[in-house]
Amino acid sequence: MDKKIDLLIENWQKRNISGFYCFDKVETLKKLLELIPSSASVGLSGSVTLSELDVVAKLEARGNQVFDQGKPGISKEESWKLRQAGVQADYFLTSANAISEKGELVFLSAWGHRIAGISNAKNVIIVAGVNKLTPDLDAAIKRAREYATPLNYKRLNWDANRIMRCQILIVEAEAVPDRLKVILVGESLGF
Repeated sequence: MDKKIDLLIENWQKRNISGFYCFDKVETLKKLLELIPSSASVGLSGSVTLSELDVVAKLEARGNQVFDQGKPGISKEESWKLRQAGVQADYFLTSANAISEKGELVFLSAWGHRIAGISNAKNVIIVAGVNKLTPDLDAAIKRAREYATPLNYKRLNWDANRIMRCQILIVEAEAVPDRLKVILVGESLGF
């Protein structure tokens, strides 16, 4: 493992954040399934990273109750109910928009459930590819706003001329040891 990644994981440990490094998607999915008991309920935020891992199908196949607000064919009302239930699940899965080399995690959210889940869920697991690493917090915020937000607007077919970042969350540390876990993946995932 690279010295920058070793230092990043050390910084997280000092801040009560458990950090893990996985070489690829296969190892990452294995680690997720190891960290989440098969009896646990799981909430998640909309995430290209999580979609690329096909984590919902894997969790459901082994019996986890997954609150998937992006399930095809559901109404907006049902999606909203699943978002609300997801932040109260045993585990909440998401991805960061950017991560500084010191370990600050940056998240933007349109609806707020992502921020609510990260801030309040019993157990949080954040999965992010190395493509989301930035030199510092300013660069991380810039990446989230100027790179990830427009791509998410395009993905969701939202009007790019009305780009809004409704909420922003910056996690510098965690008060409760072992509640927050980050899996850094040694390949490019999401945007």
